[in-house]
Amino acid sequence: MTERRRLLPFAALSASYFAHIGFFNPYLPLWLKDLGFSLIAIAVLTSVQSATRLFAPYGWGWLSDHTGERVRLLRIGAAVALLFSLGLWFELSGPVLFVVLLLMFTHTSGMMPMSEAVLAQLVSRDGHFDIRRYGRVRLWGSMGFLVTVLLAGTWFDAFGMGSFALWTTLTLAAVALSTWWLPNTREPVAADARPEPVGPVLRQPRVRWFFAAVFFHVMAHVFIYIFLSLHLDAQGYAKSAIGLLWSVSVLIEIGWFFTQGRWLPALSLPGWLVLGGVLTALRMAVTAGLPSVWPLLALAQLLHAITFAAHHTVCMAWITEHFPGRLRGRGQALYSVLGYGLSGVSGGLLGGVISSRFGLASVFWVGMGCGAVAALCALRLRALDGPARSSGRRR
Repeated sequence: MTERRRLLPFAALSASYFAHIGFFNPYLPLWLKDLGFSLIAIAVLTSVQSATRLFAPYGWGWLSDHTGERVRLLRIGAAVALLFSLGLWFELSGPVLFVVLLLMFTHTSGMMPMSEAVLAQLVSRDGHFDIRRYGRVRLWGSMGFLVTVLLAGTWFDAFGMGSFALWTTLTLAAVALSTWWLPNTREPVAADARPEPVGPVLRQPRVRWFFAAVFFHVMAHVFIYIFLSLHLDAQGYAKSAIGLLWSVSVLIEIGWFFTQGRWLPALSLPGWLVLGGVLTALRMAVTAGLPSVWPLLALAQLLHAITFAAHHTVCMAWITEHFPGRLRGRGQALYSVLGYGLSGVSGGLLGGVISSRFGLASVFWVGMGCGAVAALCALRLRALDGPARSSGRRR
């Protein structure tokens, strides 16, 4: 019971944060389209979140590693993001909206890396990352995402996109409140101690191949996050149907997180990355080539269990092992910067250019190629890691 009480606040933060993401990310492109922005402008504005991940997570991670004040920094970030969300209530030009989103995302993009750094320590036993305990916490984030992606789709179908700003403020208020439930702990930092340098870790070949695999894998998913709703809208799907297709991926994600302790020991961590890359390529091909065949599209969404949920947990376990101790905050931040920031900006801008010239389906064909490259990088990582390094030994 004591362990459950320790982890419950992190489940609440995950639920509220991904409840915000669950409506914001799928429907932001549709809101911007409703405001009259072009495909290029939509790609630029939706890429702001990824752009902040180029600098904000590492800045927050560096600060948390140096001060040990991860919980206090989480509270500050949530409160400031909530304040800036009020700017979305006003009619803004493209450049001003860009600045408002930039300021808001600068304070939210570091929240999950800091939270994951604390959570990874709590769920680890004898220095090993416990995938079962982690999954039981992380599934609440998926639950939050599922609730808002369904409710928002139904709401926006009935009442239009005009209340998008209200949804943003309410969900960020829930995030801010949840940070105050976290235990007000501060990790001890010796006065004369300096955090271990991260450079030697990054110079290891397997670390570089890991981040290369993550970069291409996530870039393929960036195309899903930014362009899937627009792609389905262009195919004539109602907003409620779009929300339902998003929810299919989240439902399977929840099931995976709940049962992943049973499945993940079957392959090594790099082995799962290889499988995730191959299935990502398949998912992108179906989305590009057969978007009007909704049963196949739904089956492609079910691959989210591996292409996102398994991939995410494997990355958390891998980073926890290779960035231990006082490297944890920066390890999580680098995952966010290199995996989601750089790939998000590149994918968003590239997708905007490609889709405006060749159509929305072309973006997902490029995503298929990214998935294949990710699988090749993961194969190289598996060769460097060696067959003896199995996920079962990491529990």
